[in-house]
Amino acid sequence: MQSASSVQSSLRSSRRAPGKRDDLYRAFFEASPDPMWAFDPLTLEFLDANEAALRRYGYSREEFLSLTADDIRPAEEIEHFRARIAEPREGVVDAGTFRHRARDGSVFEVRVSSQDVTHGGRRARVVVAVDSSERNSLEAQLRHAQKMEAVGRLAGGVAHDFNNILTAISGYSQLLMEDLGPSDPRRQDAAEIQKAASRAAALTRQLLAFSRRQVLQPRVLDPNHLISEMEQFLRRLIGEDVELVVDLDSAVGTVRADPGQLEQVIMNLAVNARDAMPGGGRLTISTAAARLKRAPASRGGGCRGECVRITVRDTGHGMSPEIRAHIFEPFFTTKEKGQGTGLGLSTVDGIVEQSGGYIEVETRLGQGTAFHLYFPRQSGDAERRPALPPAVPRTGSATILLVEDEAAVRDVASEALRRRGYRVIEAEGAAAAATLAQRTAEPIHLLLTDVVLADQSGRILADQVVRTRPDTRVLFMSGYTDDAVLQRGVLGTGVAYLQKPFTPDVLVARIQEVLAGSEAPTA
Repeated sequence: MQSASSVQSSLRSSRRAPGKRDDLYRAFFEASPDPMWAFDPLTLEFLDANEAALRRYGYSREEFLSLTADDIRPAEEIEHFRARIAEPREGVVDAGTFRHRARDGSVFEVRVSSQDVTHGGRRARVVVAVDSSERNSLEAQLRHAQKMEAVGRLAGGVAHDFNNILTAISGYSQLLMEDLGPSDPRRQDAAEIQKAASRAAALTRQLLAFSRRQVLQPRVLDPNHLISEMEQFLRRLIGEDVELVVDLDSAVGTVRADPGQLEQVIMNLAVNARDAMPGGGRLTISTAAARLKRAPASRGGGCRGECVRITVRDTGHGMSPEIRAHIFEPFFTTKEKGQGTGLGLSTVDGIVEQSGGYIEVETRLGQGTAFHLYFPRQSGDAERRPALPPAVPRTGSATILLVEDEAAVRDVASEALRRRGYRVIEAEGAAAAATLAQRTAEPIHLLLTDVVLADQSGRILADQVVRTRPDTRVLFMSGYTDDAVLQRGVLGTGVAYLQKPFTPDVLVARIQEVLAGSEAPTA
């Protein structure tokens, strides 16, 4: 793209072109990377055009020279253009921004500079049209990135505090249900509290997903196998009036992704497709191998070379260009108030981008929509799903050092563990925990610690404890986001991790897995 000064310098050189153009003018005219042409300001006939103009507007030279300056503009722009043509011109003029139309009907913005010259014995106007659509696209991407960063920071902060609160709510509601008999009317009230906490936790996960800050646990997986396992569930989800077609390429290969998050992506797209077909239709989910030289700059662009494409296509009402431009924005929805949060596609976009992929959207009003998801193809075979741990009793006898600086979380976790037979040693910080670990004579079977503590990171504490007690297992927990956890060196291979919020049953099950030896004793 040329600068304004270079455009004006270019036009000044056109003064060398009265009558026959000299070689210098011709060389510049043809070599310009931006479209240039000359036209008669009285008849609007084109007199000349360079190769850049022919490529951008999609015409052959003969076709372009048979047109007028009106023909490259949308109809609604012609009156404004003609009014500007009548204005007197002296020297190089920055004529401003106009909307032009290519042969294929696409409309784009250009920044126009022009100068009046003599061409073949007649008055002519030489124009340089700098395409500003790329700049506008980059500016839009920058604004979107800034918005996502701001919302991501907010989501991360909210998730930290909110997940601690939800852990206490979920934990105490389950403990309350355990204390109430099956016929106690208050048991239903406690169950409703637990349901509300679960919905709130799901919302928090969505906030972290679209802001690219959730904790992923990726593995190499076969997308065909994952989709096949979801097929029966998806048929129930979309209803009987929507036909589900699954078309899987057996040679598609593998991808590296969090299986639970990828399932959420496909489920969200299926729900959107169903909502776009209120009268019924067809939902097609397909996979294919794809080889890409580069990813479009408009959507992330993480996947290049050998990729795996997952397509979710519907025959619904499609989207207008205006709606299409906003679909990945958080809280944007076309549904009626109370019918949607506007986080579905934002979540999809966040998960796909965080997994190294990107999304292309193909849509037209009345002709349906297709979401093409591209992921880097992996060379290895799919990893097997971790085997479910054997059934274990809900009680234990191990000694657990619980380190948590949020009192509500510490209290509910301690209560839940003691009810199930564990001996719990509580500490509200790393320093207190290190002292207790030194003074306790009996074995400490497991260190259960928050990742982020007020006085020291949980990782450093774990290293200190395991150094003197090598048989002690470690289980980290956190309500923080992916960045905060990774910065503290927690999420590595073999590290046992528990995401807040959690219920007492989930906590005990995870502790039993770690104590059974399925996790490494250190981080």
